[in-house]
Amino acid sequence: MERDGKYIYCIIASDYDSNFGPIGIGDRGDLVTTIGFDGLCMVVSDHSLSDIEVNPKNILSHQKVIEEVMKEFNSILPLRFGNIAATPDEIRNLLSGRYREFMELLRTYENMVEINVKCTWKNIDTNFKEIEQENTAFKSIKQDIKKEQDLNKKNKKRAEVGKMLQEELHKKNKNEAESMMNVFKKATFDFRQNRTTSDAMFFNTAFLMNSGREKEIDNIISDIGEEYKDSIDFSYTGPMPIFSFIELRIFPEKWETL
Repeated sequence: MERDGKYIYCIIASDYDSNFGPIGIGDRGDLVTTIGFDGLCMVVSDHSLSDIEVNPKNILSHQKVIEEVMKEFNSILPLRFGNIAATPDEIRNLLSGRYREFMELLRTYENMVEINVKCTWKNIDTNFKEIEQENTAFKSIKQDIKKEQDLNKKNKKRAEVGKMLQEELHKKNKNEAESMMNVFKKATFDFRQNRTTSDAMFFNTAFLMNSGREKEIDNIISDIGEEYKDSIDFSYTGPMPIFSFIELRIFPEKWETL
């Protein structure tokens, strides 16, 4: 039987050992505890040293443990999914070797959380219709299409219209995204723009903010939600661990980049 290693969730500053309960990743009911060095700790649970399966359930379990730690500690460095150390001494050696770096990061991000805001057009067809109505070039081309008898030329003009619509939608999305960014930047410290997943989604951004200011974000969402209630759906997730704002590489090299 393969021996267990220590699956790592996050780094915290603590002078005492903590036990967060049998919530470890992998459905074995492993206790989530800490391994520390001089007031610096990694939150861990037992796990097989074999590669952990990357699936939604395990990824969610990883995040849920970190969120549980956040209930007790106000400064956390979350590690990306999938890091397993062979022994407790391996963890202590890492904490010792990079003690100053980790402590400085914990001070920098003390009392910080991440939120994610997504904005999606309720009916993108309405946007296309508005673009057509506002742009005289579309009216002209559509008239040409109606008059055109050659099928190949007609289809070419239709493709041209489709390309123009996409370009105009991109411009509209960019302008609206900039407006949303200006609204949320007033209440946050930093941001990371994430990939949008459809033409209808024009805003997908992670923000760094102080814990305790969630009510302010709630009010912003409420205000702009009312203003754009007929055209935009808003999705707000958080507070969450600050995954988007921490870039760590841990060693030995067999450990994954965070």
